[in-house]
Amino acid sequence: MGSYGDDVISADRDGVLALTSSPFRHSMSFIPSATAQCHASNLLLLDNGDVLCTWFGGSQEGKKDISIYTSRLSSASKQWSKAQQATFDSTRSEQNPVLFKTPSGDIWLLYTSQNAGDQDSAVVKQQITRDEGRTWSSPNVLFSEPGTFIRQPMIILDSGEWLIPIFKCRAEQGTRWIGNDDISAVRTSSDQGKTWTEREVPNSFGAVHMEVQRLKDGSYLGLFRSRWADNIYIATSPNALDWTEPQPTTLPNPNAGICFDVLPSGRVLVVYNHSSKAKAVGQREGLYDDVKEEGDDRLNQQSKHGRQAFWGAPRAPLCLAWSDDDGKTWGSRVLQEGDGYCMTNNSEEKLNRELSYPSMMLSPDGTVHIAFTFWRQKIKYVQIKLEDINTWTS
Repeated sequence: MGSYGDDVISADRDGVLALTSSPFRHSMSFIPSATAQCHASNLLLLDNGDVLCTWFGGSQEGKKDISIYTSRLSSASKQWSKAQQATFDSTRSEQNPVLFKTPSGDIWLLYTSQNAGDQDSAVVKQQITRDEGRTWSSPNVLFSEPGTFIRQPMIILDSGEWLIPIFKCRAEQGTRWIGNDDISAVRTSSDQGKTWTEREVPNSFGAVHMEVQRLKDGSYLGLFRSRWADNIYIATSPNALDWTEPQPTTLPNPNAGICFDVLPSGRVLVVYNHSSKAKAVGQREGLYDDVKEEGDDRLNQQSKHGRQAFWGAPRAPLCLAWSDDDGKTWGSRVLQEGDGYCMTNNSEEKLNRELSYPSMMLSPDGTVHIAFTFWRQKIKYVQIKLEDINTWTS
């Protein structure tokens, strides 16, 4: 796809999907935005072929004007709709939205809601649409335990239970959350989300953003972001409830979001940043070190488990990896080049240049849909035909 400058972002503010063949055949657009910062998108394919995208936007992550937005790409059009604000709590930073279509046809919007940069204060809220994202219900707190965070969407198990991966952002009282003691878990519901049961992933310290997908043999695969900025981690389960301890793969990770899917053939596709702290030119104090509230004199939480979260490793290039042996070995290629500078989240001054936080889905016609953060200024959307991807991997 090459690297794009501000002129290209400006030229694509109308959100029109355009076909290009350089450096490979794909269609792309920048989704219309209404704010200086845009981050953490998630995609959902609707029954009529429309694509719904959600993300968070505002001035800067952790500030009180951060809210959830949505846009739609109609199957009958090549034009993304104008960004629509979906949440309106002006007292908290609302982040990491995910979409889930229930068997009844309702669509759930789930997202985190926190005080400033304190991810250990986050709760998970829920809003529902019955008109495919045109209007949303008032918010409801789904998970009230402080520090509960999400990033990946809910799935339905073969048993009919609903499952959502969570991670817990933990910090000692009186200290500032940095990410040194985060762990992963899964929550399941057998009554359509009314009540939930939790199971922790064993020894998952630092392994977060867990995504769960069913493998071709009926077992389940979990992949994780690493707070240590070393590698993507992997775990397996026979039932999506009882998990092995996460272990590092050969794919690097800079403490940034990933996504993956399993094709009908059994091939695993992952979108990720091929980078780690080994490529870092500096280290940030933490994710929110430039949005501290006045008078906040708390010390950062101490290292735990002999390790400390690493922030500031470049979030680029953005790559697609594939595995035909359930994640044991991988091939990969670059989707988007860039330097991935993320020593600050500042979008108002256009200082951040990360290419990060991908979301991916596969439509029945063999189109792979990918959305990701482009310099925290826009959400970039890309369509690639699976037949073209197969030519890279053969």
